[in-house]
Amino acid sequence: MVGLTAASSVNARTLDHHLLSGIAWTAVGKWSSQVLSWASLLVVARLLSPSDFGLVGMAAIYLGLVQNLSEFGFGSAIIALPDLTGEQVAQLNTMAVLCGVAGFGLSCAVALPLGEFFHSRQLPAVVAAMASTFLLLGFRTVPCSLLQKEMRFRLLSIMEAIPAGVQALSTLAFAALGLHYWALVLGNIVNAAAATALSLAWRPHAFAGPRLESIRQALRFSRHLLVGRLAWYGYSNADFLAAGRLLGQASLGAYILAWNFSILILDQTTVLVGRITPTFFSAVQTEQATLRRYLGNLTGGLALITFPATIGLGLVAPEFVRITLGPRWEGVVVPLRLLAFSASFRSVTTLLSQVLTVLGETSFLMWNNILGLVLLPTAFFIGSRWGTAGIAWAWILGYPFVALPLYWRTFRGINMPLREYFAAIRAPLNACAALVATVAPLRWALSSRGRPEIRFGLEVLAGATAYVLMMNFHRNRNAFFRG
Repeated sequence: MVGLTAASSVNARTLDHHLLSGIAWTAVGKWSSQVLSWASLLVVARLLSPSDFGLVGMAAIYLGLVQNLSEFGFGSAIIALPDLTGEQVAQLNTMAVLCGVAGFGLSCAVALPLGEFFHSRQLPAVVAAMASTFLLLGFRTVPCSLLQKEMRFRLLSIMEAIPAGVQALSTLAFAALGLHYWALVLGNIVNAAAATALSLAWRPHAFAGPRLESIRQALRFSRHLLVGRLAWYGYSNADFLAAGRLLGQASLGAYILAWNFSILILDQTTVLVGRITPTFFSAVQTEQATLRRYLGNLTGGLALITFPATIGLGLVAPEFVRITLGPRWEGVVVPLRLLAFSASFRSVTTLLSQVLTVLGETSFLMWNNILGLVLLPTAFFIGSRWGTAGIAWAWILGYPFVALPLYWRTFRGINMPLREYFAAIRAPLNACAALVATVAPLRWALSSRGRPEIRFGLEVLAGATAYVLMMNFHRNRNAFFRG
């Protein structure tokens, strides 16, 4: 299938069909593997300790930063720039591999200082082992971006589902063998190896010696994205840094698990949509009316799923943690509740940066993320005085200052009235209000009576019923696309 490079080359009905088909195929791959991953996580959490998760979390803070450096925004440039030739893509392919090698070398060099910083003797070996995935990522960046640009979403969904399933099973096996934190490390490496093998088998691309003059436009485009992503990564992970450095390995492990549970639905849904939407936003980047329609309907679709999942999880967090993790994870409850409520707001902001990217607002995105890098880490370190709950509160109080400029710039860029945006999310907002009004008094009435499993089931059933009934009054918003 040939990627779309101009809105005029395809009518709206065809574009809508490709978008819905892409979301459907990506959802199949995401959720089929995620069910197994979630089940594996729950079992692994009972086999490992909070310190095991905390140790790997310390390594992940740094490695995620280097991953953004090693990708360098090449994939986004390939998707967003329609005029790149095959020769230029081959040069970017070589650059991606070289960046992966550099990321691996840098990680090995700083592994010992990181261990000193976090006061952990085990950390250097973990960092060096997990950094091997950068070598694999360098070979995968361009093939996956080309598949995305060509709208081969069915193939992409298969390429994601297989490695995720293999990772879940291998991590569980390693944990059962008593490998402790190495089970998590080796599971990540297995995932990266499987994903790279599939991408090279199904969408190989040639390599060419980089000529800076030839790829100058792509590098300039990537530069703003790279700085913005580094700043975004910095403030998005500063809470982990604050917890690990100031509260200790066990507190970090509890906070990481709270974070992971808070974004279970959010992460899978936004990643699902985020993999597909850049291609379509790029295809209609010159048509404001179409951009507004896609932004409104996609935001409404995200809110329909993420609002009840995150708000509902926040309400039933105590029972959820006791049932799934056991009594030694009680420290997860409060940060999970706060992070889940924060995730509901963050879930509908993810599309804004994609729209701004295709509008050429990469410089604004960069500076807005730098603003976040100043504000949020400060809030996290102040909040750490009140433990993991204080860090979670910093997300609720601080993130709106980062998100509001994105709304302002996006609405101005596509001439979208505020009332049109809120009309897209009115139905899930009203339905979530009904959910809260039903579950909150029910929790108070049940209090600590009966088994937590029964209370949890009643609360989930009551909340889901209230949400569905209220959504029934907004059936006109259930059509995903409307002219």
